[in-house]
Amino acid sequence: MDTHTRFVFLMHPKEFKQEKAGTGRLTHLSLVQSELHMGIGFDDHPRVQALLADPANFPVLLYPGAGARNLSVGGLTAADLGGRRLVVFLLDGTWACARKMLRLSPSLQRLPRVMFTAETAVSRYVIKQQPQDGCLSTLEATHEVLLALERSGLDRYPRPDQLLELFQRMQAFQLKCASDPARTGYRRTEYRPPAERVRPQGKSGQRRTRYVPKP
Repeated sequence: MDTHTRFVFLMHPKEFKQEKAGTGRLTHLSLVQSELHMGIGFDDHPRVQALLADPANFPVLLYPGAGARNLSVGGLTAADLGGRRLVVFLLDGTWACARKMLRLSPSLQRLPRVMFTAETAVSRYVIKQQPQDGCLSTLEATHEVLLALERSGLDRYPRPDQLLELFQRMQAFQLKCASDPARTGYRRTEYRPPAERVRPQGKSGQRRTRYVPKP
C-alpha cells in the first residue's frame, strides 16, 4: 500500500532478533513508503540522520507526552508541513527499550512529538499480553496514525482494513500452530485469551511501547 507519509521503524535489537512475528516488520512489508532500521542509539546512523537533515522532510516522532500534537484532533496541519513530506519515526520495542533508544538519541528527542486518540484502547494483539490498556502494537499504532492523517487531509488511506486483516491472519496462523500437539514450540502452558491472564507486575521490560496517553 502506498502513502505520501514515510514511516521509519526504529527497531531495538532484541525485537529484531527475537520477535519472529514482530508487527513492526509486518507493517514495514505492507507499506511502500517505509523503512526499518535496527539499533539503540541513532545519532550516528547515516540513513536516519539523512532523513532528519533533508529540508524536504518534516520529521516527527510518534511518542505521547506533554507537548505532543494529537493527530486525531488536527494537531498537525498542511500549513505546519509547508509543502514538506511528513516522516513519522516509530520506536519498535518494549516500553523500557523505547525509552532507552530515545535517551541515547538526542536528535530524536528534539523532534516534534505526535500522538493520537485510538479508536479502541484495548489492543487487538491477542497472542501477546499487554500490561495495560493503551499499549498498542506498532502495526495498530501505524493504522491509527493513517486514520488520523486521512481525516486531517494530510494523507490518503486507501485500504484501511489491510493492516488489521494481515494482523488477524498472522495471529490466526500462530494460534493454529500453538494448538497443534504435533508441533513443538516455545509455549510452556496452554494458550489462554488475554482476559484470562494475569498481568505481570514490576517487569518493565515486558511493557510494550505506549503510543496513546495513559488513561
